[in-house]
Amino acid sequence: MESTREVRLEKLTRREFRQALEVGSFKAAIIATGSIEQHLEHLAFPQDIASSTYVAEKAAALLYPDVVVAVPISIGIAEHHMHFPGTMSVKPGSWLAVVFDAVESLVRHGIRNVLILNGHGGNVAPVEGVIQQWRLHLTSTFGNPLSAETSESIHTHTDYTEALLDRDNPGLDLRFNSYWDLIPDELAKEVLDSGEYPGHAGEFETSFALHALPDNVRWDHAEASDPDAARATAEKGRALANAAIEGTASLLRDMLK
Repeated sequence: MESTREVRLEKLTRREFRQALEVGSFKAAIIATGSIEQHLEHLAFPQDIASSTYVAEKAAALLYPDVVVAVPISIGIAEHHMHFPGTMSVKPGSWLAVVFDAVESLVRHGIRNVLILNGHGGNVAPVEGVIQQWRLHLTSTFGNPLSAETSESIHTHTDYTEALLDRDNPGLDLRFNSYWDLIPDELAKEVLDSGEYPGHAGEFETSFALHALPDNVRWDHAEASDPDAARATAEKGRALANAAIEGTASLLRDMLK
């Protein structure tokens, strides 16, 4: 593979991606998810997808060349924001189908460690409701076949689930986390005056944006939007973003073991 530190899948050619796989790179992938939705008067619409993508890229850079980043869909499940023009929303079934197909595409290419790194609260419950079914389907398809001895010992659906996921080689490690899950609670409470996170366009997201996505912030409208947003600083955002990046990298290191 030619010398490049590119971690975004869509910026690579098929040759570059193929050669990376051939030399053992890209053992894991991050699929960034988020939303295009209103963030009060002071943050631009792509706050959620831009934040998860930012964390994903920085974490992948720390672990280069083991991790590649894919952003399959920017909009998310945001019906609860549709009162505000400019918000875009996808029905849960449609959205979940795209995310699953993105995961399966990577697994079919041989990447068996996949982290869905989320940046939008509305996506959480739908994924948590189906991810175990995704794991079972993918591991039954791509993992080593169950031995005849193991198959004979399966008498219930619980036995079957445990047999699939507890194999020495279940075929994949699929996880779902929002990037704020990977920030230590005590750090967030120490950094934020309000103590509230992730919230919506308040001190947490505004601080994160001031550090990582400054072009997305309209600071002159922050206080009018949310009094807590006026407490935001880029310094707070740097501490929170760095914690999210390190937490994500640590999770990926565990998956890569």
